[in-house]
Amino acid sequence: MLKRRLIIALFTVLAIAGTGRSGFADRLINGAGATFPYPIYSKWFDVYAKENPGIKFNYQSIGSGGGIRMLSNRTVDLGASDAPLTDQQLAEAPGKILHFPSVMGADVVAYNLPGFTGTLRLTGPVIADIFSGKITKWDDDKIKALNPGAAIPSQDIVVCHRSDGSGTTYIFVDYLSKVSPSWASEVGKGTSVKWPVGLGGKGNEGVTALVQQTPGAIGYVELIYALNNHIPYAELQNKAGNWVRASLEGVTAAAASVSGNMPADFRVSITDAPGAQAYPISSFTYLIVYQKQTNKEVGEQIVKFLHWALTEGQKYAPELKYAPLPAEVVQREEAQIQQIQIP
Repeated sequence: MLKRRLIIALFTVLAIAGTGRSGFADRLINGAGATFPYPIYSKWFDVYAKENPGIKFNYQSIGSGGGIRMLSNRTVDLGASDAPLTDQQLAEAPGKILHFPSVMGADVVAYNLPGFTGTLRLTGPVIADIFSGKITKWDDDKIKALNPGAAIPSQDIVVCHRSDGSGTTYIFVDYLSKVSPSWASEVGKGTSVKWPVGLGGKGNEGVTALVQQTPGAIGYVELIYALNNHIPYAELQNKAGNWVRASLEGVTAAAASVSGNMPADFRVSITDAPGAQAYPISSFTYLIVYQKQTNKEVGEQIVKFLHWALTEGQKYAPELKYAPLPAEVVQREEAQIQQIQIP
């Protein structure tokens, strides 16, 4: 009898330990999608859960394509994508999906060029020629012309790209499609494209690892991945003809191009933006949710979290190399939050 009582007591203690302060199990919010904003989303989920005991997030960093697919299938509560959904994707979804820009960030063109100690300069058309396989050597005349006097080694270029459906890819090829007519006609844009050449890596993490491990490699990753892994990245020529490096100021300058002209649904591109300091491969990244929620508690928590992310959460952006949202965009998003319908 004593043994039985001890066993019952043990199970009671374990059950209590697995509940929140109120005595009920933690409310789990499931999300999936973009790797581009994963560092800041991870920070947000951690801080928000600590400030709101009883709420936990399970976020799968699987790429924007996966996030769109899982939200469309209603297998997650919260999706994330750097690429806004297409008209077709919105039409095929089982309900109206709302886009909420969360922060702004930058793709960088990272490289591994042993023996080169300077800062590489590249233009959009040259990047397009590299990723289409038309430029295959680092000491190609087109690259040397952009870097006069630089000791660029004669080495084969190894292109590294994403193997999964990716918003980081969308941002990159959206930019290339604007600056290279041949890229636009031969490859185009999307979260996935048919790459003419190169090695594929899964996620920003996978492309980062490929570039690090492969002499002669070039690839595109979100800025924080290059910084955290100490990988050099190119200085780019923007639409105004100026040479710029990826920076929060450059991303903010790119966003200024749509200031006062943001579409009602927030689906907009700020790659190759005008402006003297605009960084050319900049983008908003989005949290995506259904306007009509199916679970009262989950819907209420999503509304609270979105409000927090757009206000308190923005202060964590700069330390992770993301640009906070413009105040006028936040104001408009706050109005859109009110459109979310809770059962």
